[in-house]
Amino acid sequence: MDMRVLPDGLDPSVVTQIDSRLAGVAADHDVRVPWAIESGSRAWGFPSPDSDYDCRFIYVRAPEAYLSLWPGRDVIETPLDSVLDVNGWDLAKAVRLLVKGNAVVIEWLRSPIVYTGDESFRDELLALADDVVERAAVGRHYLHVAHKQQAGKPTLKRFFYVLRTTTALRWLHVHPNETVPPMDLPTLLAEAEVSNDVRLAADTLIATKARTREMGTQAPPPQLARFVEVELQRASHFETDPAVKHPDEVRATTDAYFRRAVASSSAR
Repeated sequence: MDMRVLPDGLDPSVVTQIDSRLAGVAADHDVRVPWAIESGSRAWGFPSPDSDYDCRFIYVRAPEAYLSLWPGRDVIETPLDSVLDVNGWDLAKAVRLLVKGNAVVIEWLRSPIVYTGDESFRDELLALADDVVERAAVGRHYLHVAHKQQAGKPTLKRFFYVLRTTTALRWLHVHPNETVPPMDLPTLLAEAEVSNDVRLAADTLIATKARTREMGTQAPPPQLARFVEVELQRASHFETDPAVKHPDEVRATTDAYFRRAVASSSAR
């Protein structure tokens, strides 16, 4: 079933440009694009008035393209401008990164903004993630992103990135049997069982960012700063948690999935 989820607030003219670029990608590169979504602050739930559009997609080549002795690049990029950033990954690259615990792929599958999507493709790739992704690897991904943002120049814009990844870690803590956190901060806050004062402070900060072009360098609200400190410390175990899935089984599962996905895509 085809999916298209475009919430209010998106510029229709920009959406039309994204649709045109995706059609151009499919035609110019002879690929199928079964999944194209919004990433970045709009999908994370804290856009600013001047936020650009970050469209990301997963594409699938024809079966014979994967048999070449001289494989081409596994990314497709379109020209970057002040409004649009549209690029995507080959399914093979996406699956390899998924196995490594790269949460970016997982987030693309959970984006609340879908420009074009094959629902069965999304569901099957999410099911693969549940089967093969190590929770510890996802946790390490979010820890590293949070620490990297903390190491940069302290701004409230950076703090939003820290807050979202920290809340994802909190979500993993309160959902011990789950591997795939939601993408957007409001949903994470709702499902991560945060305190009322943290939720209120975060909601206020999100509302401020929605109407402010420049957030500045002032300190974040103290209750949010404390929340980040506590949750990053709580999640530090992910750095040393061992893998629990057998590598040979993971490779067999992902190989089988990839063959099915490529065959299914070529049959459409």
